[in-house]
Amino acid sequence: MSDSDGGCCRCCCSFIFTLGLTALFMWLSLRTSNPKCSVENFYLPSLDTTLKNPNDATLNLTLKLENTNKDKGIKYDAVKVTVSDSQNRNHVVANVSVPEFYQGHEKKAKKIGTGIANSTVASQVASINGKRVFWVDLSTSVKFKIMFWYTKRHKIRVGANVTVNATGVKDERKGIKLKSMAPRMGSFCVVMGSLLNFLVFSLLNF
Repeated sequence: MSDSDGGCCRCCCSFIFTLGLTALFMWLSLRTSNPKCSVENFYLPSLDTTLKNPNDATLNLTLKLENTNKDKGIKYDAVKVTVSDSQNRNHVVANVSVPEFYQGHEKKAKKIGTGIANSTVASQVASINGKRVFWVDLSTSVKFKIMFWYTKRHKIRVGANVTVNATGVKDERKGIKLKSMAPRMGSFCVVMGSLLNFLVFSLLNF
């Protein structure tokens, strides 16, 4: 191989390597993280045995939404919460909705919601040692704001069991994190794998 051929090969390899690093840095700067969601407070007055007349057919809850992105804001559509007797959502206890809002970089927000509860369904949930377990399902769509533009909408659906004691409130003192039920793909591995395949394919064609 002549010196000119070797220099050309090194130049091409250097270009491909630089292109790969540029693609990686762009991905790192544009990737987004979904907000963290949790139930901080939960109260069903109809299950409160300390009340003389527990006829208040409402559900009161407080959600905590956290934007962990350092340089990206989040625009939420209306946040819809469904409380059911099980994860299968066979019988709905209540629906709660939080209006759309915007959340800045690395900001936390607590949103209070109130809905009409089906006291009959709530009381029919099996009670063990005075405690009942309800399924809380949260769904919304978000757009991420990167500098001056927004990404397309991303659907979010998370849920968790919430144990309610004999006073009708959440038994756990700490907030209950709502987790996604959908399997998550290793996006980093997918991107790096695609990048590696591209580099190998490019080298083989020189």
